[in-house]
Amino acid sequence: MSTRCVPPSRDAAPAARGRADATGAPSPAGPPIVFVHGVRTSSAIWAHQMAAMARSGHRSVAVDLPGHGARAHERFTLRGAMDAIGQAVDALPVPPLIVGLSLGGYSTLAYAARHQDKVAGVLVAGCSTEIRGKPVRAYRSVAHHVSRTLRPTGGTWHVVSDMLEAMGGHSSLADLRRLLVPVWIVNGRRDVLRLEERRYLAARPGTRLTVVPRAGHDVNSHAPIVFNRILLDVLSELRTAGATRSPRREEASGARGRGPLASVTPWRAPGLRRSSSTSVDAPSASRARTGSSSPRSA
Repeated sequence: MSTRCVPPSRDAAPAARGRADATGAPSPAGPPIVFVHGVRTSSAIWAHQMAAMARSGHRSVAVDLPGHGARAHERFTLRGAMDAIGQAVDALPVPPLIVGLSLGGYSTLAYAARHQDKVAGVLVAGCSTEIRGKPVRAYRSVAHHVSRTLRPTGGTWHVVSDMLEAMGGHSSLADLRRLLVPVWIVNGRRDVLRLEERRYLAARPGTRLTVVPRAGHDVNSHAPIVFNRILLDVLSELRTAGATRSPRREEASGARGRGPLASVTPWRAPGLRRSSSTSVDAPSASRARTGSSSPRSA
């Protein structure tokens, strides 16, 4: 498999929020990318990825979900999140790869499960646990109390309450089971939201998982070079498979079986040594640290 791996430089100019970093026709390098951020962050967290994708000839756009970034004045709902993703997807000339982190990953799975004809593939990170149960109810209570305490200055804790309310009865595993487009999962080894990643793999045969050592929940910020190498290889695979033309429409129109996706061969990122059947040893992860921390998304 041939992949162009262009790691981001630290002095790269950040891409504009919510705007495509390339213009015009679809890139011959592969499908475009839509980036979806996590809770209490914004489209700005994808600056390293957008800069690297631009240098590699890939068109990309990072959206702000309701309650975040340029849309901070809005209340978060899952429907609003899916609409935001849909607007970005509809503005592109061909079905994109959608990349979602944390809340953005859950929102991406929900959107892709309902609009498979508009999606070339899905890569999600930091969202391998169902948001439900007693811990969620306790977290919701704390977030509600904090957001009320911070008024009128507010902060962004109300978004956490809105997110938990919106996602509490939603099953991302059910979304994953419906998907017929290619799916990749990338988690930092230290991420607390990878507790159920085995269930996520079992939910949809053919799903590929990569675990990045020394990285936490915000894997794209903790190990940007490694994350970008994985992303570029995924784009190369989609280009080779011709997924930009039709995201498994033939399989979607038939039975609920997985078709060719059930026999996908194990995947490894280029230049990374596989240490187990579901993880890769990424020795460059520590070198990929940016030196500055980003707000923790959830």
